[in-house]
Amino acid sequence: MEGSVFSPQDELWLLGYSFTPSLSTTPHFTKRKANCQAAFVAIKRPSPPGMGLPPFLYHRLALTLLFPILSYSADVFTPTVHMVRKLFAFWHTVQRWCTNCFACTPSNFLAIEACLPPLDLLLTYKRRLATLRVLCSPAEMNPATAHLPPSVPTPFLHPHARDHRGLLAKNAGSRLPLPWHQPRPPSQNRTHLPLDAVPHSVLFLLGPDGLDPLPLTSQHLLCEFYPNPTPGRSYTQLKQRCCPLLLEESEALSPDPARYHYRALLKPHPFMRLNSFDAGRLHQIRSRKSYLHAHPSCDNDHPTTCPRCNEEAQTFMHAILFYPPSEPARTRHIQGVSELGSDVPVWSSTTLLGALSHFIRLTRTAFPPGMFSRPTSAASSASSHSFNVFSFGYFISSQES
Repeated sequence: MEGSVFSPQDELWLLGYSFTPSLSTTPHFTKRKANCQAAFVAIKRPSPPGMGLPPFLYHRLALTLLFPILSYSADVFTPTVHMVRKLFAFWHTVQRWCTNCFACTPSNFLAIEACLPPLDLLLTYKRRLATLRVLCSPAEMNPATAHLPPSVPTPFLHPHARDHRGLLAKNAGSRLPLPWHQPRPPSQNRTHLPLDAVPHSVLFLLGPDGLDPLPLTSQHLLCEFYPNPTPGRSYTQLKQRCCPLLLEESEALSPDPARYHYRALLKPHPFMRLNSFDAGRLHQIRSRKSYLHAHPSCDNDHPTTCPRCNEEAQTFMHAILFYPPSEPARTRHIQGVSELGSDVPVWSSTTLLGALSHFIRLTRTAFPPGMFSRPTSAASSASSHSFNVFSFGYFISSQES
């Protein structure tokens, strides 16, 4: 190339993509995981558990910093099953860091609490966006678009480049290619070509008959290729339709409502704007893995009754709404809280969340055993003027008038 000679190499790097002679994706994702772990260690230093930034900023760092590093090239490369397990384990660590939950918290609970969908759903979402970029690009600028099947409703005027598609119509073994818009049958002798599988993955965006024309990625820049673009949906609208689908897939993986009845969200919960310690208590209680006796974090060998009243099981509902000694503090701070279900106002009201957080700190609900010296009664703690405690690196200060 321009007078330079390049000898054969075992690896080829192209914009961060690592190619090997066996075309295995394991070396590439191993390096991505190592880079992501290094970034994760750096951002964890100023934010130890229970301290540091509010959890909603953890969520923002996870999606804007860690996930792009971890998923780079995932729109083209597919990790192996063994590599997927390693990536999932690291992503679960990020989810626990965002929520300050215990390691024994079920993964489906953890994904909803952290507002971070499982990694396989996020990678699928990333591939859909990459597919839309291919389908909505002009053939003059994207060679992959030029080799799509002729029946794909791409914004072509002159499909001249599709003549080279015959070079891709080879299939190894006894596998027979399927039309791109047909679902794959249960038998394993029929499949899509790799390039035909690209438009098939976003068939739901092409209308009920699969023939709705696709828009251009950027009409104001590509007017020289297509002076009369097809009216209808825009490229931005197509991308926005992928986000509700990600939420639907996340809700489909929700746990049994009898065990966990909170809904999946893509944006951080409003209570994640509280400080890290208070938000962590709420995450642990909601996920049923906390220091409450009815929510064992390790085993089920200890009694579930409330150690303070010895009358009922120490659940979230009992500790907040029905524990008798906490009645003075409850009357004073959380009169507007009567339910703790999924769609009650307390989870969306900043005022009620602040009052609930103050009530939990005042009554030491779901605090680690022995973390604070427990007051003689909740009434005396509610009427106390102030208390300052420093334990496990956490400082609490409450001024009562």
